[in-house]
Amino acid sequence: MAATIKDIAKLANVSHTTVSRALNNSPLIKEETKRKILELAEQLNYTPNYNAKSLVMQRSHTIGLFFTSISRGTSSSFFADTIRGVNSVIDTHFNLFVRGIDEFDDFSSIHRRRFDGIILMSQSEEDNPFIDHVLQQGIPLVVLNRQVAGEGIVNIISNDAEGAYHAASYLITCGHTRLALIEGREGFKSSQRRRDGFVKALVEHQLPIHNEYMVAGQYDTESGSRAMKRLLALAEPPTAVFCSNDDMAIGAINAVFEQRMRVPEDMSIVGFDDIGYSQYMTPPLTTVKRPIEQISAAGASHILELIESPSSKEKLIYMGTELIIRRSVGMK
Repeated sequence: MAATIKDIAKLANVSHTTVSRALNNSPLIKEETKRKILELAEQLNYTPNYNAKSLVMQRSHTIGLFFTSISRGTSSSFFADTIRGVNSVIDTHFNLFVRGIDEFDDFSSIHRRRFDGIILMSQSEEDNPFIDHVLQQGIPLVVLNRQVAGEGIVNIISNDAEGAYHAASYLITCGHTRLALIEGREGFKSSQRRRDGFVKALVEHQLPIHNEYMVAGQYDTESGSRAMKRLLALAEPPTAVFCSNDDMAIGAINAVFEQRMRVPEDMSIVGFDDIGYSQYMTPPLTTVKRPIEQISAAGASHILELIESPSSKEKLIYMGTELIIRRSVGMK
């Protein structure tokens, strides 16, 4: 039979309230008493009953991790990095509930009794009704990837525009003047920010902006391949392409190879995200490192803080990007 708080209290000759406070690291308990109780708990292999604890504290011990969509516009690497980052911080005391917002017909099942806190990997303004509902329910909220104003919201984002600017500037310093952009999914804030950074670099270096060099993608490998084939079919193709994520860059490289051309000798390519296998490609991909795993881990840390100590203060945290130079870019 599993040991209980009452068993520990009896052996320690204290009340079960004292035991509960000691196990929860309360500052009201003397260190000597706390140490004695923790030692007894370890000897008895005491395991907290989180279901009972949830009823007493009115907590679900569930944290929601929501995406704009899991099936549309979210690459597998982005999805995996986000979950890995959150999971590295949230321990086994919490259940992690993962869903796409577009899976819900309404948000009636999203309420305080079900979720202690919610982390949203927000990719679009279409998420705003969901955000409003979560705030109305009084659920602590951390928004990743997109800046959203609101009382008590913690925003953690990477500077995508800056990353895209550095990527395009690097291509220009390598002698390229005909630069193309394979954009991310339409309506996603990340797509717009990366386009803004790319265009800024062209303007500052006084290079023309050609509409035919701006091709839409969907953040997946197939759309990257299709977009590159469109660019290669132009009367005057670009010599360098910035892809709004690594998945599309991989598709773009494959499309170049299909035309019996070479990277970087015939076409230079830069990606964005620095996913795990970008360094093992042939050639290894030059890309902008966006620390999704670290952003997600920071989001998890902040949601745990908000669960324990709710705050009405809005907070914005920027995490920098880094250009990782490998061998997919050549001199022109």
